[in-house]
This record gives sequence, C-alpha cells and structure tokens, in this order.
Amino acid sequence: MSRTFRALIVLGLLAPAAALAQGLRPAVFAGQFYPADAAALAAAIDGYLAAAEAAAPAAPPAGRIVGLVAPHAGYVYAGRTAAASYALLRGQAIDTVVIIGPSHRFAFEGVSIWPDGGFETPLGVARVDAALAKEITKASGFRFQREAFAEEHSVEVQVPFVQRVLPGAAIVPIVMGDQTRSTIRTLAAALTKACRDKRVVVVASTDLSHFLPKERAQATDAATAALIRDMKTDTIIRKVEEGENIMCGGGPVATVLLYAEKAGQPKVEILARTDSSGFGGPVVGYLAAAVLSGTSPAPEEFTLTAGEKADLLKLARAALTEYVTRGVEIDDLSGQDKFRAPRGAFVTLTRDGALRGCIGFIEPVLPLGRAVIRTAIYAATEDPRFRPVRAAELKDLRVEISVLTPPREIDDPRLVKVGTHGLIVEKDGSKGVLLPQVPVDNGWDRETFLGEGCLKAGLSRDAWKKGAKLSVFEAIVFHE
Repeated sequence: MSRTFRALIVLGLLAPAAALAQGLRPAVFAGQFYPADAAALAAAIDGYLAAAEAAAPAAPPAGRIVGLVAPHAGYVYAGRTAAASYALLRGQAIDTVVIIGPSHRFAFEGVSIWPDGGFETPLGVARVDAALAKEITKASGFRFQREAFAEEHSVEVQVPFVQRVLPGAAIVPIVMGDQTRSTIRTLAAALTKACRDKRVVVVASTDLSHFLPKERAQATDAATAALIRDMKTDTIIRKVEEGENIMCGGGPVATVLLYAEKAGQPKVEILARTDSSGFGGPVVGYLAAAVLSGTSPAPEEFTLTAGEKADLLKLARAALTEYVTRGVEIDDLSGQDKFRAPRGAFVTLTRDGALRGCIGFIEPVLPLGRAVIRTAIYAATEDPRFRPVRAAELKDLRVEISVLTPPREIDDPRLVKVGTHGLIVEKDGSKGVLLPQVPVDNGWDRETFLGEGCLKAGLSRDAWKKGAKLSVFEAIVFHE
C-alpha cells in the first residue's frame, strides 16, 4: 500500500466494513486512525495531553464544562488538537460522555443512539450508559439504526481520549444522519431533558473545511471558529442545511450549542485550531473548543398544551368581561394544575391591530391562573397610556397572553436573541421591559432592540453600553 493511499485512509476517506456483535461494537479503525497497540495508543494520547496542558493558559476557562468540540481525523493529524479539548476533563466529576458524530457513509434521517453494551478500543471496553441512552431515545423519538455505526469513525476515535482522561466514565455514542434544523433541535431538547441534574459532558465530533486550497481553507476555518465562539447557532444551521463546506459535523456542533443555551449563561472558548496542510495532500481543518455554562442546569422547560392555552384565554376573557361590566374579579376555577404554580405573565389587548393596553408581572409573584386574571383586568383599566376599556369595546378587543420564564441576568449583550428573548433594562432605579414579540413585530435587529429597551426605561439609547443591567426571559405567546 502506498503512503499516499494510507494517508487518505487515516484522513477518513476510506474505511473497512465491520461486523457488529450484539451490544458490543468492536474497534474498526484501530491501526488506521489511531494505534492498534494498547501501550502505543496510551502513550500517544498521554503525549498529546501533556503538550496541550503545557500550552494551555495558567487559568482554565471559567464556568462548568457542558460540551467540547473535538476533531475526528487520524491522530497523527488531529490528535494534538483533540487533546486541547480533552485535557480540560482531567479531574472533572463526570459520569458520562455523550459523543455526537456525523454520519459519513450511511445516509439516514434523524440520529441513531447506541443503546447498551460497550465500545471496544485497544484500551478496553468503554461501557455505554444504557439508562441515559434510553432516556435520550425516549425524549427524542429517534430509533437505533445499527448500520449508522458500522463504518463510522467520528464517534470511535473520540473514545480512547475519554478512556484516558476519565477512566471509568461511561459513554453514549450518537451518530447524526441528515443534519437538519429539526433533527438538531429535537436532539438538543432531548439532551436537555435527559441530562438534567446529571454529571454529563457532550462532545461534538467534527472536522472543519475539507480539501480547499490552504489559504482559502484557513480563512474559511477562521470564520467558522468565529461562528462557534460567538454562538451563531442559527447561522451554523443554515450553512449546514445549505451544504456549505465549513465542517462535516455542523449538526453535532449546533446541538451542543443549543444544549449549552439551556444550561444557562453559555459561552465558548476556542482552545486550538490547526489543519493538515503541513502533511501535504488534501487540507482538512481541525478545531478544539470548550462549551461552558456560567450557571446551574436550567429547570425543565415549561410548556402549555393547546387546551391549556385555550383555557387561559377563556380565563382572561372572562376576567375582562366580568370586571368591565360588573366590577367583579373572578376566581380561577379551571382546575388546571399548571395554573396553580407561580409564573410571570402579561396580557396584551389590541383593537383593530392597535395596542389598547398591556400590563403584566415579570416575576412569578402569583399563580399563573391568578396572574392572567389580574393582568387582564390591569391591562383594561390600569395602563396609564389609555383610558379604561368600556363595555361596548369588549367585542372588538383581541386578547394575547405571554407566559414568561424567570428572567436571568446576562453580562454580554450578544447573548440577546431577537425572536427568542424578552428584554429587561435597569439602571439607577429605572426599568424598561419589552416582550419577545416586540422586536419581531417592529423589524428590529439586536442593537435596535437594546436601544429601545433603554428608551423604555427612560435611559439614553446607548445605556446598554454604559453599565445598564440586562436581563432576558422567554415567553410562550398565544392569542384569540
């Protein structure tokens, strides 16, 4: 076999088929992507880790590690880069590493989650966390497809690193097929639900651009690293769906970024970026990054069914009608359990598309049902911008309800997402609040949204640049 042909194999262009025993996936790429001898493999990884630790800053990245980005090319090309990520896991209290890799050879929709047993490498068998794999499978609705793992290297090459830095940790191997927005969001939501309150880190396995001229490759990879660093998840998903040559594992990367957003105060630190240009032949880019959270895991996501939304709208309408016509504040007799828990809520009244009143509670000071009753009444009678609603107007009003998540303070204005976040701006005792739908309805970008939030607080438009406290929240918004 020629040296060139062997290099193409290790770069990931070719791989042999493998028979898979039930529950145990044998090592398929040992001797190609990484050493087949256990002692040589351990020594190679330990050498990469030592070099990464020597080159790392004195202070590790601040925050809880929720995810990593690591390359999956042959170790001779990308081992040092991968080690820059895995070195951060030494000494961490982590029970399970979820590894998400793209499918290079088997085309399918959704993802395939290895359910049990283990992954074999020359270092031994890495146990699969069957309980967590089952939870992720149940939460996502994806089914196991064995063929996705048969000739796939993107997950396998990560396992020896896990075995060296976290001896005894379990793994959940996942291969992603078509990297669509729906698949990415579904898997991220499933991880958020299944991994809550568990000591888990999620690894996105990806290489960067493939087979571009060196200068173009390096420029492309720098731009991709910036997208990941700045958590431009929507842009990454769009580029992946459009088939742009930025990285083969864009779907896994976007999944980890979305998962980190739910963990709270997410940020990304780029640890290393290299490529294969020094080895001759085709150029492939490699990236190491840490995905961090500044807070504890977020509580389980609050949702409302269509029936619950309808009941809340009926409650708001009844509260509005009874108070305006009879001066009576009704009780919440819906019997809905979710309406008994405290939630922030706003009620917005419009007439012929124009605002007629809007008042709410940002903080969860009342049970949801009671909050909707009270804010419906206040929107009709207490909004200082409008005269109180009259009985004759009731039939022409449309009721909109926004049920809020608790606000969280942010220290980086770039984390404000138009279309997702509501905004609170505070400074010197003044406060301005804008609901998530406001910038969308007005066509504002992030900077305009921030400026308008400052104006709403009675501050200068650029107060968000000058020390104003920023908080964001999300909302479930629905109307009659």
